[in-house]
Amino acid sequence: MTANLTCTVEKPGLVDYDGALAMQRQAVEDCRSDGQARLFLLEHPHTYTLGARGDTGHLLADEERLLLLGASLRRTDRGGDITYHGPGQLVGYPIVNLKRWHEGPRWYVRSLEQVLIETLADSGIEGRSVDGRPGVWAGDSKIAAIGVRVSRGITSHGFALNVDPDLEYFSHIVPCGLPDITVTSMARELGKAPQMPDVMDTVSAVFGRVFDLKMVSPDREEAMVG
Repeated sequence: MTANLTCTVEKPGLVDYDGALAMQRQAVEDCRSDGQARLFLLEHPHTYTLGARGDTGHLLADEERLLLLGASLRRTDRGGDITYHGPGQLVGYPIVNLKRWHEGPRWYVRSLEQVLIETLADSGIEGRSVDGRPGVWAGDSKIAAIGVRVSRGITSHGFALNVDPDLEYFSHIVPCGLPDITVTSMARELGKAPQMPDVMDTVSAVFGRVFDLKMVSPDREEAMVG
């Protein structure tokens, strides 16, 4: 049960990948000691990340090309293969203790997919999940990626929703290690770019509803959503 459990929503803006990783690690330790749930909503500079079992062959750009792109490459301990992060993409890092729900990683990933599907629906985009392919799709194109880590019940890493990123950056990888997919964004599906703060607010509200959490801002005590 999650009765009376709060989740602090933090929106630190544009954060480099290593800095966000450090924030997550501290939040994981805090959650392990006091049970406090957090949801980081942010953007990254141009970064390609490889999951724990990611294939470097799925990165199609060499070091010189990465330099020209202004992008960095990081190997990380999340699940999944290779993905891209950059401005215009909303990255969410939930830090929660799954033991409170008596559930495991598969349920958690499906719940994150539901958060993203409901967020897209709020803008009039029909999103869907695909069995065996974590993430969310709009039509035949992937619009959101999910890659998580669960350590002794505590989650880290999370999801990346393409709001209005430069989709050309995805041409330099085999997204999620799936050579047969295309990538889209909310801006492409809608014909105009949503405002990032509005999407963040929707994600926060839906996250609270799906996980039955009271979402609060760190700079005020009142609940953002019920």
